[in-house]
Amino acid sequence: MVFSFDTPLAEAVGGTAAKKLERAFEMRTVGDMLAHYPRRYADPAELTPILDLPVGETVTIVAEVLSSSARPMRNRNGAMTDVIIGDGHGRVSLTFFAKGIKQAEWRRDQLRPGRRGVFSGKVGLFNEVTQFSHPQYELFDDDEDRRTQVEERAHRPIPIYPATSAVESGQFRELVEKVLPALGDVPDPLTDSMRAAEGLLDARTALIQVHRPETKSDVAPAVRTMRMHEALVLQTALLQQRAAVRALTATPRAAKPGGLLERFDATLPYTLTPDQQSVGARVAADLTGEWPMNRLVQGEVGSGKTLVALRAMLQVAESGGQSALIAPTEVLAGQHLRSITRMLGPQLAPELMPTLLTGQMSAPERRKAALRVAAGQALIVVGTHALLGEKTTFAELGLVVVDEQHRFGVEQREALRAKGSSPHALVLTATPIPRTVAMTVFGDLDTSVIRTMPAGRAGIQSFVAPLAEHPGWFQRVWDRAAEEVAQGRQVFAVCAAIDTTKKTGAAEEDQALLPTEEGATGPRWGVVQLDEALATHPTVGGLRRAVLHGKMPSDEKDAVMQAFARGEIDVLIATTVIEVGVDVPNASTMIVLDADRFGVSQLHQLRGRVGRGSVPGLCLLVTEAEEGTIARERVEAVAATLDGFALAEVDLELRGEGDVLGSTQSGVRSSLRLLRVVKDSKLIARARELAEGILEADPTLADHSGLREVIARRVTEEDRAALAKN
Repeated sequence: MVFSFDTPLAEAVGGTAAKKLERAFEMRTVGDMLAHYPRRYADPAELTPILDLPVGETVTIVAEVLSSSARPMRNRNGAMTDVIIGDGHGRVSLTFFAKGIKQAEWRRDQLRPGRRGVFSGKVGLFNEVTQFSHPQYELFDDDEDRRTQVEERAHRPIPIYPATSAVESGQFRELVEKVLPALGDVPDPLTDSMRAAEGLLDARTALIQVHRPETKSDVAPAVRTMRMHEALVLQTALLQQRAAVRALTATPRAAKPGGLLERFDATLPYTLTPDQQSVGARVAADLTGEWPMNRLVQGEVGSGKTLVALRAMLQVAESGGQSALIAPTEVLAGQHLRSITRMLGPQLAPELMPTLLTGQMSAPERRKAALRVAAGQALIVVGTHALLGEKTTFAELGLVVVDEQHRFGVEQREALRAKGSSPHALVLTATPIPRTVAMTVFGDLDTSVIRTMPAGRAGIQSFVAPLAEHPGWFQRVWDRAAEEVAQGRQVFAVCAAIDTTKKTGAAEEDQALLPTEEGATGPRWGVVQLDEALATHPTVGGLRRAVLHGKMPSDEKDAVMQAFARGEIDVLIATTVIEVGVDVPNASTMIVLDADRFGVSQLHQLRGRVGRGSVPGLCLLVTEAEEGTIARERVEAVAATLDGFALAEVDLELRGEGDVLGSTQSGVRSSLRLLRVVKDSKLIARARELAEGILEADPTLADHSGLREVIARRVTEEDRAALAKN
């Protein structure tokens, strides 16, 4: 039987194995299975004698099972299989955990004494006995000459696959060995001439060498070819989406002489920065174009992105169009409304009627706001997820502004854009994005960057308070806060949780806190605990304190934030609900507790809450992470520079692009298997060039059937919808 990539796994590997693969990896077809690539390769040519095994290293050995036994676990549910293997000179202990005794006995019977095979694992010591943790193995067949098998494997790398307890690497490798020889045509996204020019393999050879390399040198060219395939498919799909948007017809929104935008600019008490001017001009031109604007604007915290967005809203309003700005939190939405109303001033605000619409407003307030929006009276609408509700309708939605885009899933953004007829879209982010990430995640958007900062900023100084080496500095942090308050300034104190005594204590506005180096499940400080501790603190206890977190009622959050903005609160103890957009010029100090629990970009965002006016900013990053750990490196990297774009590169290096891209970027972007946006930056840029050239000469891919077929298989209708939602 010949298999294609679309062949159901039940036909290729049998019903039982297919069910296991679907449960473990959500695989349903041969294509799904063959896109599950090895994470590394064990090299039998470098087999290590047991007596020489280095503790802490992952190694591969050929050994014989000497004993095996299965038993229930004593103090908890489950069972385990204990195995001893040896190579004639030394012994290694293997331990396998199972849900029940039957599964443990199955492994015991499989690893019966006398069986030989290749075993791979991380070397550890327990009670002076060498052991493998998370061992992988491949047993030699009983009915074949073992010496021949060892010789065959002596130069052939062994693929080690991402595995689960139900589907181990060896089992998966056997299934691949069964399917690969029966695979039919393998469509190639590259033409013969492109392959030759780029020095790449054909698609079939690359796939085989990734899964069944004959030698170690087979792996690199195969992986490079597969990475180019991923990059080319993604970039072509993104450019096709851009072309699809440009095929739509948009209502031109031109500014008029003496109109709203010109009147607004005349009231500004300051001059726009060079970047605000250039990005604003680009946006203004987009709004008068034949197709909908689809632009991403990146800018440092406090660089003036909101002003650029407001000027775009005014331009849209001149032709009667409405603008909707969606923000990730109630606090930020309220902040935006007050900021926009203040910037518009008493003359323009009544004409545009900025209106807030959030889920936590009272029913009468929400009904009144919704009527303004539906009737077209409110030309600027600011809200949270409430804007997405079926009951929220617009008279003429002309512009969608998404603030802090990474906080929203594509479905939510599309739900808002669908409320208008091909509305323009402006996406704002204060999280600097490295070029290759932007190209990979937002490749269908035009991008602009605001780097210059408004004049008059006093700047920020950042310091790490390393409690692991200097526990006494914790007291100094609060003494320093009291000194700032004594000068008439205000302090933010940010915690990674609301209440650390509760399992659900992590702040709901940020469920993606990073684990500590020790793998602890929770941070030390919560808002509740810090407020209690500061109540009796000798220097801070007498100051005016308040707490703020996302689980508070909307009106309570708003009241606290406004009181802080008016200077009625000295120390605001909050979660990351204040991470973006909150603007209190008199706040001089940002104290971040458990700073190692936050990502680099998140710490940079939090720091941006201070130093926004003429008052110098101070950021104190409090951490118990030890020197030399990655957690500590993150914190020290933030303290070392105020350049968000430099920090974005550091973030990628320390955390990897998987964390940086985030789970909300669903669709084809998250299907990347081998491509790495940092490591493969040049390859991604080259793929972009190739995709542009292909589509320019062949928009329908009529002469690139292989590429067309691969895109059709990898980029489903669901993925297309996801791309369209950006």
